[in-house]
Amino acid sequence: MKNILKYILFAFTAILVQQTIAQTKKSPPNKNNLIQFSGVVVEGDSLRPVPYASIMIKDSYRGTVSDYFGYFSFVAQKGDTLEFSAIGYRDAAYVIPDTLTTNKYSLIQVLSTDTVFLKTTEVYAWPSKEQFKHAFLQLNVQDDELARAQKNMDRADMKERMTGMANDATMNYKYSQQQYQSKLYYAGQLPPNNLLNPIAWSKFIKAWKNGDFKNKKKK
Repeated sequence: MKNILKYILFAFTAILVQQTIAQTKKSPPNKNNLIQFSGVVVEGDSLRPVPYASIMIKDSYRGTVSDYFGYFSFVAQKGDTLEFSAIGYRDAAYVIPDTLTTNKYSLIQVLSTDTVFLKTTEVYAWPSKEQFKHAFLQLNVQDDELARAQKNMDRADMKERMTGMANDATMNYKYSQQQYQSKLYYAGQLPPNNLLNPIAWSKFIKAWKNGDFKNKKKK
């Protein structure tokens, strides 16, 4: 039991010593050394902004991320080393000068593109040329979009579809509104009689000669 207490006391003492050393190394920041560090991260080839780039202070957990336009701004200290990183770009570093006389500093950081070349991969649907030749000769080439559109727009087919097609909701609503408007137009008076209308008789005779009434009876 005494040995366990000795080990615990030794570990506790070691932790206190490490914290004391860390606090002595990392002195509190001097207010005179604090600056407002701002800038823009751009691409080296086209000078386009690099969005969402990471800007971190070396050996610390402080930093920021650039916005969609590559702009960033945060509080840093004179002499800090800044590390810039972004996906698809090479990392870069910048040391803030410790001889600044103002509390504001701006920077345009350029990042170089990091291109990764992959090996060429060839994908074949058939393991041999003979199988490809057989599949190519047996291929059933369908009509293109223009040929299918011309078939769908054939007048005879469209006329046959139109004769057997019922009205949809829009056409039914339009027909009912036309009937209602016709009643309102002749409200308070007798509607016209087409018995002596020559145009109506002409249409009737023409439809009779064309056999429209026979087709309707057969259907």
